[in-house]
Amino acid sequence: MARSNPGLLLGLLLLRLTWCVAVDGGGVEEGGFVFPVVVSTWPFREAVRAAWDVVKTGGAGGSAVDAVVAGCSACEELRCDGTVGPGGSPDENGETTLDALIMNGKTMEIGAVAAMRYVKDAIMAAKLVMEHTGHTLLVGEKATSFAISMGLAGPTDLSSPESIEKWSNWRQNNCQPNFWKNVAPAGNCGPYHPINIPKDPVKSAVWEDQGITCQEWLQNDNLLEPTSSHFNSVNRHNHDTISMAVIDKQLAHQLMVLRSKFQEG
Repeated sequence: MARSNPGLLLGLLLLRLTWCVAVDGGGVEEGGFVFPVVVSTWPFREAVRAAWDVVKTGGAGGSAVDAVVAGCSACEELRCDGTVGPGGSPDENGETTLDALIMNGKTMEIGAVAAMRYVKDAIMAAKLVMEHTGHTLLVGEKATSFAISMGLAGPTDLSSPESIEKWSNWRQNNCQPNFWKNVAPAGNCGPYHPINIPKDPVKSAVWEDQGITCQEWLQNDNLLEPTSSHFNSVNRHNHDTISMAVIDKQLAHQLMVLRSKFQEG
């Protein structure tokens, strides 16, 4: 496969961002592009507005990281789409636990929590992991203990009447749909046990999940149109909860300098 042109890729990225400026005016022009920029999946305007209010100042406390935390925290508080934050979608045991990940695009540092119980501020906890540990991901009780030790409120019940009702209805529907496969009982609630285990489970799983799809993509002239029905069924109710990207004015300047160097080279 031919190597990509970094200058072209960066130019395309900046070109796409010109029509993703969020919510208000007040951005500054940098090399023909308007910054800062806030981009979010799904029409969560309150979350985008919260991030924009932080990043548009460009001063102390107005970094892209701070803006992402503000935006995602707003979605956690509002329980966007009924899936984000405390009181959102429960697991199969009826408990709501939280996941979050944040990345600093300047330093490439990452922090994340997963299956965190009893602490409602998931994105704040992820930021604390990034800034105060050498870890990338803390999970479950370890994430909870860490978050509380760093000053976040807890322990608190993350369930809500809506999440409990959603779980009860799911149980009454024989725990369908769910994410189990190759298990019995297939159409009912667990406990489950595995069935039809292939001789080489790793190789078979990779071929089943990826091989045919990749072949179809290679045979398809338009790689932007997945041929698998699995991908065609993806929508806002079964995909990510919220993803947010922010470019602040400082990072924008660095990107433009880098772009100029690529163009000169």
